[in-house]
Amino acid sequence: MAALEFPAADQLELTGVMYALSDPTKLAIVRQLASSRGRPLSICTALLGDRPKSSMSHHFKILRKAGVIETTTMGKEHLNRLRTTDLDAKFPGLLKVVRRAIRAES
Repeated sequence: MAALEFPAADQLELTGVMYALSDPTKLAIVRQLASSRGRPLSICTALLGDRPKSSMSHHFKILRKAGVIETTTMGKEHLNRLRTTDLDAKFPGLLKVVRRAIRAES
């Protein structure tokens, strides 16, 4: 299983994380990942509405490059997890606030 590139925990930047979370589609992805309770999700599992897979791949790439998610490759499938531990260590309480805001919008 190979991992795609994402920043180390000590290299996470608040501006990059906040930029990645500023889009409704990316927030919906984070909501799905958070509700999966650590179980990895593939892009196909997370397809939202009628968005094409290429569009979803782009959203996942931005989340990964910002350090919000980590992606591992198993065969042809990319499995994604929310980096809860790293984000909580670097920005205590951020994910909790984001999750609460997502629930309030739903």
